[in-house]
Amino acid sequence: MLYSVVIPVLNEQDNVLPLIEELFEVLGKGPAFEVVFVDDGSTDDTAARILSAKPRFPNLRLVRHARRSGKSAALRSGIGVAKGTWIVTMDGDGQNDPHDVPRLLEAAEKDKAIALVAGIRRKRDDTVWRRIASRVGNGVRQALLHDDCPDTACGLKLIRRDVFLGLPFFDSLHRFFPALIRRHGHGVAMVPVNDRARRTGQSKYTNFGRAIAGIFDLMGVVWIMRRTTLPPAAPEV
Repeated sequence: MLYSVVIPVLNEQDNVLPLIEELFEVLGKGPAFEVVFVDDGSTDDTAARILSAKPRFPNLRLVRHARRSGKSAALRSGIGVAKGTWIVTMDGDGQNDPHDVPRLLEAAEKDKAIALVAGIRRKRDDTVWRRIASRVGNGVRQALLHDDCPDTACGLKLIRRDVFLGLPFFDSLHRFFPALIRRHGHGVAMVPVNDRARRTGQSKYTNFGRAIAGIFDLMGVVWIMRRTTLPPAAPEV
């Protein structure tokens, strides 16, 4: 199996079925893939609706957390059971466009050194305040980490499974993929992608809450990168 689409969800009962339909319709004629949803402690019918679609889509899988653990933990759970060599990460609210997935795969095929292809949203379908907060956060992060990525918050990414599993794990890890993957000696590519309006429901994040958590996360990543030293090539003798 070439790739697995891993989608963390929390209380997205009205979004999951349209997303499943779209994914299999758009990607069904390409390379072999699977879709792994990770229900991060939903209290609505999210899990039940995903399970209701399994008879029609054999490559649809569901992992469930007993309690809310966060997006990075959900990604780790999904990637841990995934069968694909490559992992496509995607949000469960319908904002990411499945039509962009083949373009991520094409970018990875061009250079074997690439371990991450990050989606960069051309035009965010979001509130003015959220766009401003994101721009400020991205500026501070780039200044400290020099990751050269203008949009790490985009949920649509392609990452090699073995590389992800080799990264240090912490909350909000998904926001620092470009910096950490480069620090571990792998290549990073970026591809413009579409951003769509959320189908239904509300975001699980607030600007203030994300900013406070982001400060502590950023300081932690600065420390991790400074304490990460890659050994020289060590051929077997």
